[in-house]
Amino acid sequence: MALKAKKVVLAYSGGVDTSVCIPFLKEEWGVKEVITYAADLGQGDELESIRLKALDAGASSSFVGNLIEPFIKEFAFPAIRTNALYEGRYPLSTALARPLIARQLVQIARECGADALAHGCTGKGNDQVRFDVAFGALAPELKVLTPAREWGMSREETIAYGERFGIPAPVSKKSPYSIDLNLLGRSIEAGPLENPMTAPQEEVFAMTSSIEEAPNDPQEVEIAFEAGNPVAIDGIQLDPISLIKKANFLAGKHGFGRIDMIENRVVGIKSREIYETPGLLLLIKAHQELESLTLPADLLRSKVQLEREWADLVYQGLWFSPLKDAIDGFVNVTQEHVNGLIKLRLYKGNATVIGRNSKSSSLYFSNMSTYGANDQFDHKSAEGFIYIWGLPIRLWSSIRRKGI
Repeated sequence: MALKAKKVVLAYSGGVDTSVCIPFLKEEWGVKEVITYAADLGQGDELESIRLKALDAGASSSFVGNLIEPFIKEFAFPAIRTNALYEGRYPLSTALARPLIARQLVQIARECGADALAHGCTGKGNDQVRFDVAFGALAPELKVLTPAREWGMSREETIAYGERFGIPAPVSKKSPYSIDLNLLGRSIEAGPLENPMTAPQEEVFAMTSSIEEAPNDPQEVEIAFEAGNPVAIDGIQLDPISLIKKANFLAGKHGFGRIDMIENRVVGIKSREIYETPGLLLLIKAHQELESLTLPADLLRSKVQLEREWADLVYQGLWFSPLKDAIDGFVNVTQEHVNGLIKLRLYKGNATVIGRNSKSSSLYFSNMSTYGANDQFDHKSAEGFIYIWGLPIRLWSSIRRKGI
């Protein structure tokens, strides 16, 4: 049963489902005004045509917004500082966008005096969770309408419903794949990929070269960080957006950044996902290596545990949760001394760390690590250390021997 609402702000992509949401909300659920919002996250779509399409479908107002800068500064860079990889592999390129879009929808709803928010997500995906939970955290007073989760129409029926209200059917042959794209990467699922034994065809990739097409000569890349944030590539200072674009180009050219995984969705099912995230994966790898040079061992171990927790929270739609905020506070403290330079070699789908340097905060001291004449480590102190260190296990072993 749909909640009654008069004025709704709809997250709009320009696709069939979100376009059909507009007349469906008005005709079936009695909504008086539907206001749409489409976010530019660097996906390269022509958003003006999307804005006009919403108006043609019956929206009373249609907004588009450039969210690329906050997307990178406020969402991607924290993910890099946290080394965020869901299930150890996926760098959350799609998941990171949802709380930002939700935040913008709430802002527009309040400015327009709307009493509800809406999206076109289905009941099997992760995005419905991310939007619904974010809406509840930011604006619990607003209703949340989910027509595509409730209308029960097949794709053919959805297209036919839209045609009744002047929404044209897709003119080209529909791709078997479901693709989501932003500046951080692409996610590809469905179609032949639903068979876990089916290898992805090259047609699904757009940001990364195949191994065969990648250059035959390796390329060395240097990435500089300040306070955990990437700031320069190959000695050239770059703004956050330009830096992500440069990292995407370099890593993608050499075929680095492809992920093929079986993923555990929030709703409890497994799905096969293909991701292209060349720049984001490259930056996370470099950042991890710099932390190995600049953070103490106990801090690193604790941070690794919280990184997994942080990635789970973001994937599960809990960006605005108090636990995630608390982990952010911890991570921000750890990044104060994560300054330096990482050198990587890109070649045929690989990014190999080949150099590290941190002038201000390195915990690597050559006069302590060397085996040469400059060695200043007190070897004699090792005997006492080992005696104390091994004392508990010696006591335990002696007790066990007596019991035999």
